[in-house]
Amino acid sequence: MKTSTPRPRPVDLSEVTTYPLSERRNLEKIERFARPCSGTPSSCETLLAAMPEVLRARELRHLVDAVVSLHLGGRQVVAAIGGHVLKCGLGPLLIDLMERGILTGLALNGAGMIHDYEFALLGESSEDVGEGLLQGRFGMARETAAQLEEAVAEGAREGVGLGAVVGRAILRKNLPHSDVSVLAAAYRLGLPATVHVAFGTDVLHQHPGFDPAATGVTTHTDFRLACGLVAELEPGGAWLNIGSATILPEVFLKALSVAANLGHRFEHLVTADFDMVERYRPRVNVVQRPVSAGGQGFSFLGHHEILIPLLYWLLLCALDRRTRDRSTGIEDGHSSQRG
Repeated sequence: MKTSTPRPRPVDLSEVTTYPLSERRNLEKIERFARPCSGTPSSCETLLAAMPEVLRARELRHLVDAVVSLHLGGRQVVAAIGGHVLKCGLGPLLIDLMERGILTGLALNGAGMIHDYEFALLGESSEDVGEGLLQGRFGMARETAAQLEEAVAEGAREGVGLGAVVGRAILRKNLPHSDVSVLAAAYRLGLPATVHVAFGTDVLHQHPGFDPAATGVTTHTDFRLACGLVAELEPGGAWLNIGSATILPEVFLKALSVAANLGHRFEHLVTADFDMVERYRPRVNVVQRPVSAGGQGFSFLGHHEILIPLLYWLLLCALDRRTRDRSTGIEDGHSSQRG
């Protein structure tokens, strides 16, 4: 007689044990974060002249020109950033670009939200996964989950999206390092910041107090907000995918389809992908397909901690030069190029 294999049952997460966040060793600290430029860079001409008009360097200069033109024209420039970008200490540069009005919106995945919150709370984040995985301690720090769940529940009750409600919570709690939080900065500046969660991918989902309904409704609110953001990328706007291999490129693709379904036409879109290796979804769903009717798509490979500061400095330099050219009556053009 054939015996049937017992069917697995859903685990009861109320039996999961957690531990205090203070006991966890973290790999990244805000003391090592990038520092934004105060005022105008002093060596702009030297930096711009050092960039050749060749291959990817030429494309980077063209992307910088496009973003600066969009900024000066009052158009939307959105950065979609993966969690590793924040772990690399680049939050302060993104915040500075928001404060200068160059970046007008953000999209994060769930990991990005968690790291952003922990840096604001502790000044540290990024646990050693291998150290605690087989002991069942990976992702089980108590305070991160409890405090974020409190904010998520509030957002679900009030109809507020996940990015806004977490940014608001960081500011309301006056967390000790709130100045390095991109979500807090976006909320403070009144800029849209969306968080896109895939169930089962974040450490919050393994905690006893996790409320999937509250997370679902708040992240779906943010998806609808992302659709509105993408709709505003025409006529002319930029979507910069930085370090997200799957979730945020897919969110962008679906948001673009919703916007097109509602009557928006994308013929002047600028897209770019920054990552350490070339991946299918960013290449096809960010750089290629969205600009097939017109626009420009760019792809840059390299370590985030090198590429993004370079992009940051080039943007500031190009903006400074364009501003000076305008003040002296020089006609706008590809001002970061030699000429």
